[in-house]
Amino acid sequence: MVLSNDNVTEGAMATEDRMSIDERRKYLVRMRQRYREASKKQKGALLDEMEQVTELHRKSLIRLMNGSLARRRRSRERGCTYGPRVDDALRVIGASLDHPCAERLHGNLVGMANDLAAHHELKVDAELLADLGRISLGQLRRTLQRLGQDQPRLPRRKPTVSPPLTRSIPMTRISWQEPQPGHFEVDLVHHSGPSASGEYVYTIQMVDVATAWSERVAVLGRSWTVIQDGFRRILARLPFPVRELHPDNGSEFFNAHLLRFWQEAVPGVQWSRSRPYHKNDNRFVEQKNSALVRAYLGHDRLDSVAQTRALNTLYDQMWLYYNFFQPVLRLSEKTIVPAPGGGSRVQRHYGQAQTPWQRLCATDALTAAQRQPYEQLRAATNPRQLNQHIHTLLDHLYSLPCAQPGETQDVHETLNQPVPNPTERSSSLGNIIFWKNTPASVTLSFG
Repeated sequence: MVLSNDNVTEGAMATEDRMSIDERRKYLVRMRQRYREASKKQKGALLDEMEQVTELHRKSLIRLMNGSLARRRRSRERGCTYGPRVDDALRVIGASLDHPCAERLHGNLVGMANDLAAHHELKVDAELLADLGRISLGQLRRTLQRLGQDQPRLPRRKPTVSPPLTRSIPMTRISWQEPQPGHFEVDLVHHSGPSASGEYVYTIQMVDVATAWSERVAVLGRSWTVIQDGFRRILARLPFPVRELHPDNGSEFFNAHLLRFWQEAVPGVQWSRSRPYHKNDNRFVEQKNSALVRAYLGHDRLDSVAQTRALNTLYDQMWLYYNFFQPVLRLSEKTIVPAPGGGSRVQRHYGQAQTPWQRLCATDALTAAQRQPYEQLRAATNPRQLNQHIHTLLDHLYSLPCAQPGETQDVHETLNQPVPNPTERSSSLGNIIFWKNTPASVTLSFG
């Protein structure tokens, strides 16, 4: 049963208008002096006012006015506000989204519960949706911490050091306030293991600053042939145009071959690069290197054709999972506030977590006709099964052996022949062909 969350939103707004315990106590402290100096008739009027403001019973207010307002410990603990059904729903929602933080989940619980219910992964009713809609951020954080105590988590590791520097492109960084999709931070993640000798697999990752849309592709080695092939694969499935590329200072991005390729593929594309030794200039893609690449693959070595193909299959599934179902927080405001010990600090405020697809739809980058096939693809996809399939593909990747010493790996076997016009996309994404391979076609199909 899938219900609207309008009533849930109204209930949450009503809860936010109520005074907290600390606010109520401060108010009563101020009113007590007036109450004790007032006449009997005036005390009655003050009690009427305090009843409306604090929503406390009149007898309780009289006891507080004549007694102590100091906070006391409860004689007995309160019962649980949310029952086991909410815990079970949070387990399913959290597992379907790879256990995101409470800040990313809060505000998206009702929508994801409806999505899972549409695919028969979760049973919902009006009471459960109301509980999911009114649960506070603090309560959600504590509940997820309690539920996650026995949950195995993927390791969170930092990306490797950036490649050598180049000086042919102006140094700047993309503003976090960029409203227009198409401004991409680009980086290359090494999968060399403990030794960087020989050729091994790399991940090219692109992250759009405005929408958090992410693209990943695996290449064997970093010659201009495979790097160009990887970018062609990304362009073939990207739903909106590229306006700016902002990599670090690696020579795999800044060379005559790649610059010529981008001039032909995306005429007029703007280039910029990070400042030397300032990794935070590429902060969005660096964070995704950790969350979407290292968290899955760690620092193990990958160096065979079979591993490259298997990793690209995994990335094809992650493309749908993270762009259409994973809510992402985005910075909405920065405020300079004075620090207690002197000086000042930056206070950051974040907006409601939304998926990259939701952020993209909020812009004018796509028309209604262009959005329709993607909406159909999202509606037909079971996020829980997709998550399970991603981990199945990850287990398959781990089962593949690395290249043996002296064994030759032909990088041309990892290349994909692009469709004739990479900018043309199928009207139905349920069976979209991004690449044609020999002898069989490689298609993306989810469900």
